[in-house]
Amino acid sequence: MIPFTTVRVVGPSMEPTVRNGQWWIVRKGSRLNPGDVVLMQHPQRPQLNVVKRLHHKEGDGWWVLGDNPTVSDDSRQFGAVADDLIVGRLVWRYR
Repeated sequence: MIPFTTVRVVGPSMEPTVRNGQWWIVRKGSRLNPGDVVLMQHPQRPQLNVVKRLHHKEGDGWWVLGDNPTVSDDSRQFGAVADDLIVGRLVWRYR
């Protein structure tokens, strides 16, 4: 498994922490903790990857929230996210 991937953020759901248009390196398979910003597969639209903040564990999944709640599609709409939908943790912004 390749331990890193990249993502270009599209949209304002994580502003001001992660901004629209930024590029990030994502570490796959890293240990996850509440507060981490992660790349994940959207649970209702499998073809879409999104960036969200881990809030807390809930059962077998994570409660995830956007830092900009007025525009974020997150666990308030779709509930907890299964562990296997988490791609990895954002670790470095490079653009």
